[in-house]
Amino acid sequence: METLDAIILGIIQGLTEFLPVSSSGHLELGKAILGDNSVPEESLLFTVILHFATALSTIVVFRKDIWEILSGLFQFKWNEEMQFSLKIITSMVPAVFVGLFFEEQLESFFGGNIRFVGFMLIITAVLLYFADKAKDTDKKVSFSTAVIVGISQAIAMLPGISRSGATISTSVLLGVDKTKAARFSFLMVVPLIFGKIGKDLFSGDLTFTGDNNLAMGAGFIAAFVAGLAACTWMIQLVKKSKLSYFAIYCLIVGLIAITYGYMA
Repeated sequence: METLDAIILGIIQGLTEFLPVSSSGHLELGKAILGDNSVPEESLLFTVILHFATALSTIVVFRKDIWEILSGLFQFKWNEEMQFSLKIITSMVPAVFVGLFFEEQLESFFGGNIRFVGFMLIITAVLLYFADKAKDTDKKVSFSTAVIVGISQAIAMLPGISRSGATISTSVLLGVDKTKAARFSFLMVVPLIFGKIGKDLFSGDLTFTGDNNLAMGAGFIAAFVAGLAACTWMIQLVKKSKLSYFAIYCLIVGLIAITYGYMA
């Protein structure tokens, strides 16, 4: 893997992990355009590194929130922090179930199926459009909402369905305050990312050969910096109801991907 390609893919991951345009879908498109010829083990390792970078950027942006949640959690009282933590755990269940029992079926959707990515991006566009039209509220995430949002997150494991777009849109359409929806969306994915990284590390599928360390490091830094910017920016955009811009973007990219897929 070339260093420049790694930086480009890192920027794509960092931006699209938080912006509602599907990081997995854009990585698939990016690899197809750049002609990614990485061996499977190297490609998986690079993907893990990029996700680790974006998870760290989330922790940095929400460090105060995470500290408050952890501080309240270890008081072992039925306080707001304890309830929020349980909602996060509840939201994780559908994605964990899919990841454990349908991993092979899920992986079959990856690997350059550009047309599929295009159709999923159009679905993302529709979700974002309707969420953008939702009325402003001050409602918090409830346990029932956490379950439904968790199901959305599980569906968003498909390439082309934006995880942040699906979870934020679902929350907003269920009447949750847009800022609270964005906060919950970004925090709920952190345990999943670290869980997936741990699973990949202990699965034996990753091979640390020492090759391409420069490219891997450059990709990590690019994803981390881009993630910091995108996470902060996305919170402001959700507050200002600017999701329709991303809906148009996903629609255009989806149509291009479908056309490219049929022509390739």
